Amino acid sequence: MQLERHELPPIGTHCYVLKDEATQRAVIFDAPQQAWQVCEQSVRQQGLAVDALILTHGHWDHMLDAHFFNEAGIPVWAHRADQTIIEDAAVQGAFSIPGLELKSAQVDRWLEPGAIEVLGQKAEIRHVPGHCPGNILIHFPELGFAVVGDAIFKRGVGRFDLPGGDEQTLMTSIREQIFTLPPETQLLPGHGPATTVEEERRLNPYVQA
Repeated sequence: MQLERHELPPIGTHCYVLKDEATQRAVIFDAPQQAWQVCEQSVRQQGLAVDALILTHGHWDHMLDAHFFNEAGIPVWAHRADQTIIEDAAVQGAFSIPGLELKSAQVDRWLEPGAIEVLGQKAEIRHVPGHCPGNILIHFPELGFAVVGDAIFKRGVGRFDLPGGDEQTLMTSIREQIFTLPPETQLLPGHGPATTVEEERRLNPYVQA
C-alpha cells in the first residue's frame, strides 16, 4: 500500500490517495480544487483504477472537484448528514470564497458507522460531527492511520462556527470517536501536518481527554 498526500488550492486542503499497486486499484479521500488532475496524473495515467472518492465531509473545499468523479463514473461515498450541502451548490455558496464556481455532486453510497472494506483492507467508519453534521473518519487499523477530515488538527480542532457546526458536539466526537482509537494511530487531517492520537490526547490545548 502506498499513501500520498496532496495539498491543494485554494486554502491548502489535503487530498489523500491510497494505492494498492499489487491490484492496480486506488481510492481517493476528498476532492479539493485540482483533485481531478491529481487523480488523472497520479492514478489513472499509471494504469490504476479508482474504486471510489470518499468525502470526509461536504464542505466546499473538500468537494470542489467531486463532480468530475461523477462525470467519470467513479463512485462517490459520503455520510448522509451532509447530503444537503453536497447536493446543493447554493448551500455551499453561503460560506465559500466569493467568486468560486461551485458545482453539486451526487453521492452513490451513503456511509454508516461500522466495518467496511477498502481496497481489500479492513477499515472502520466513525461519525465525528461537530465541525459539520456529516464529518466522518476512516480508520485503517492494519495500516495504522485514520483520515479524519476537519474534526481535529495537530494542536487544533475544526471550526464549529459554520452552519451545522457545534462546539460541544465536536468535543464529544473527538473524545469518544478519535481519542478512543489506538494511541499510536496516525491522524491525517484535512489541513496541516499529521499527528497521532497519543500526541493530541496529551498536547491538544482545545480538548481535555
